[in-house]
Amino acid sequence: MKNTTHERALKSVMGKLGCSEEMSKLLDSSQREVIVEIPLKRENGDIKVFKGYRVQHSDALGPFKGGLRFHPDVDLNHFVSLASVMTWKTALVNIPFGGAKGGINCDPKELSEHDLEILTKRYIEKIGMLIGPNIDIPAPDMGTGEREMAWILQAYAKNHGHQPGVVTGKSEQLGGIVGRKEATGKGVAYFTKLACLREAIELEKAKVIIQGFGNVGQSAAINLEKLGANIVGISDRYGGVYNENGLKVESIAKMLGEMKNASLKDLDIDGEYISNEELLCAPCDILVPAAIEGVVNSKNADEIQARLIVEGANLPVTRDGEDILLNNNVKIIPDLLANSGGVTVSFFEWSQNAQRYPWKPEKVEREFERVLKNAWNNVCEVKECAKQTHSYREAAYTIAVNRVRETLIKRGF
Repeated sequence: MKNTTHERALKSVMGKLGCSEEMSKLLDSSQREVIVEIPLKRENGDIKVFKGYRVQHSDALGPFKGGLRFHPDVDLNHFVSLASVMTWKTALVNIPFGGAKGGINCDPKELSEHDLEILTKRYIEKIGMLIGPNIDIPAPDMGTGEREMAWILQAYAKNHGHQPGVVTGKSEQLGGIVGRKEATGKGVAYFTKLACLREAIELEKAKVIIQGFGNVGQSAAINLEKLGANIVGISDRYGGVYNENGLKVESIAKMLGEMKNASLKDLDIDGEYISNEELLCAPCDILVPAAIEGVVNSKNADEIQARLIVEGANLPVTRDGEDILLNNNVKIIPDLLANSGGVTVSFFEWSQNAQRYPWKPEKVEREFERVLKNAWNNVCEVKECAKQTHSYREAAYTIAVNRVRETLIKRGF
């Protein structure tokens, strides 16, 4: 996770803001990095030891906030970068949270539901003293969802009583908020619409490719389709499907939901089945990488045909890839802004839990658009006013870093 667009933007902005060496180190360093070992005796009798992680980057603006990722390839450095991104994301949309990230190095698909529940609750036993509604609030990420948040809620309650605000991304029955599951992808679609207006791209005629058709990708695709965009390509971990005339993404998402562990290749879709690598470089106007890190890089950036990239995933474009894209006049809406819809509605859920009073859907919708529109306007204003700022990414980091820096100066440390 080294040498990323995140690290470069952070370093550049801290320099332009005149941060001292000490302040720069303070802004860049995690407050806490934790690794725990989690032994699990599986249903089949095997004993395996997993590693659990929680990185708490900054709580300058409020309690730590960040998802839990269950994936076999995660490690400490992985979460250090992602926790830092969360700090700047919450600062950018101006909600009172800091940044954190964590998870377990496991493959959920290889574990039974029983084993996964025990593993999740053991993880909370190990880090329970580090989380809480006013300390650190986990949420779903890759490999986790409402089910895992319910398990965490129960595990935490054993020692702390019923505290619905300890996690967000819960089902509505357990104190979740309407629209949370779709919020990240919906935000991606919303920022795509605003970017198209600013960059003179006609969204109603635009061809869009969504790389990654999980929760975020599906929501982004469905919402963009409702806005009139033509979704010509989608993909999952096994490959993609492309049809220049458009795909019926809502019906495809419905079919995937009805078939357990199904992939796109298992469905009868009217289109050409291609690899993920081929899909990224297929003809389109807008590309939404909504899966994993580093999919757009120095090897394929020059072949990207999109005019606009909206980062649905965290860190999907590498530093070298970004250089090539910007040189080719491809506009990039950074992850810091593009996928901030999820943490925004998480804040609403946390507020709802603190109030013990459910928010109505119309209030969620109204506040969602208000927060995201304000963030977008702030980024555009900084981008226009600062002659040294050439990209949306630098503008976003300028706002976020300055907010945290000023808060640290006022609070002391």
